[in-house]
Amino acid sequence: MTKETSLMEIRWHGRGGQGAVTSTEMLAQAAISEGKFAQAFPSFGPERRGAPVQAFNRIDSREPVRIRADILQPDYVVVLDPSLLDKVNVTSGLKKGGWVIVNTRKNASEIKSEFKIKYPVATVNATKIAREVLGVPIVNTTMLGAVVKITGVIDKKSTHAPLEKRFGRLGERNIKAMETAFEQVAF
Repeated sequence: MTKETSLMEIRWHGRGGQGAVTSTEMLAQAAISEGKFAQAFPSFGPERRGAPVQAFNRIDSREPVRIRADILQPDYVVVLDPSLLDKVNVTSGLKKGGWVIVNTRKNASEIKSEFKIKYPVATVNATKIAREVLGVPIVNTTMLGAVVKITGVIDKKSTHAPLEKRFGRLGERNIKAMETAFEQVAF
């Protein structure tokens, strides 16, 4: 009999400066606040702002996470910049039944068709939400809301304290951006 795993792995694809690393940190802190075991870490070299980057989350509801390697077979893939879809094979290694969560103006059917994605796709216009709520097109907290909704890995309220701590006086706006994306993500 095989052991059923409680480990969830998420790979984030973004560009330097978009906040992928911050998103993974906020998600891990929220999971830990719920009594789960979590880690967040980036994978990049000396890239400059705008260069493709990856960041990762591992979250386990039952046991400590001891793996310290890049995630090659994620359960979920998050794409902060849709221009990466034709530059990076974001679905590489995605597990059967895995999901792709994309920041885009397009709907899931358009993304699946245009980029020949054979996995379930969820979309949210995180850039629009970020501009409206935060005044800048930095999509990290908006995409966090979409991830929380699609994965169900944590309660969205668990993100409030980490967001307030990280963003200080802008915490409330970041919470609003996260919750707006949570409500608007479509699949």
